[in-house]
Amino acid sequence: MQPLESQSQDPETPDTFAGSIALGDRRILGPGRWRWVRALVWMAVLLTIEIAILSLQSIVASLDPDPDLRLAMAFVCAVLAYGAYALLVRAGEGRDATEIVIRPALREIAAGLAVGVAAMSVIIAILWLSGAYRISAGDWTDWTHDLREAIGTGLLEELLARLILFRLLMRAFGQAPALLLSAIAFGAAHLGNDGATLFSSLAIAVEAGLMLAAFFIASGRIWLSVGVHAGWNLAQGGIFGAAVSGFPVSGSLLKAVPVEAAPLWLSGGSFGPEASMVAVAVGFSIFLAVMRARLRNEPAPTEPA
Repeated sequence: MQPLESQSQDPETPDTFAGSIALGDRRILGPGRWRWVRALVWMAVLLTIEIAILSLQSIVASLDPDPDLRLAMAFVCAVLAYGAYALLVRAGEGRDATEIVIRPALREIAAGLAVGVAAMSVIIAILWLSGAYRISAGDWTDWTHDLREAIGTGLLEELLARLILFRLLMRAFGQAPALLLSAIAFGAAHLGNDGATLFSSLAIAVEAGLMLAAFFIASGRIWLSVGVHAGWNLAQGGIFGAAVSGFPVSGSLLKAVPVEAAPLWLSGGSFGPEASMVAVAVGFSIFLAVMRARLRNEPAPTEPA
């Protein structure tokens, strides 16, 4: 794959932007030979450090399996991981990490939650109307726990998949290759889940790898992606009680289960609705809509004087 260097810019401008995302244009990521290689090495360094920080959650869980402690550690690790990201970006890229600026976080996570819940609700509704799923009443025993877990998962996975993997692949190769490569990586990461197939990984690549990246591109910040990710998982597991990426759930508001006679391409089988063609279609439609809106709002290039 031929690496793509950034477009020319004012030398006084500290960062190169692709869409609204600050890619970095100083120190490790400064212009010059082998910038694409330096971006990939920097990506590997950031991933290694962040995964080491996030592994603290597993270490604590192995010592004390209490689920409340595990959930608390997820947020402790998230704070540590995002703080480390800000410091590393400042040290290695010579800039402030504007992609994680705190002020709009609550507003954008809340908006993303609404989008994610709405998207999964549409998917479940279509699956139910098509006869692929049956829905019964449940008992939402701990919705606050489900909400916190969904947000925690969104924070941690978006840090790795979007802030590091996608952003630095974009720095190295350009937007389209970064979308493709990061989507494939995200889908492949779910291949080991229960009930996973090549199709389920392809579905995750579209629904998460493309759709969630589009919100990052559109806003230039990670919070919308975190919110959509969390809302999608919260609705799928906590509200509708369907399997989430192969993991069964309990204590949900409703209980949505696939009908045995339904074809796997429609129901998603034991992996859950995410492995359904319906979810792929909805996720890809949202991706196209967000990217189209981003392009429509892109400032027109000015003519040189």
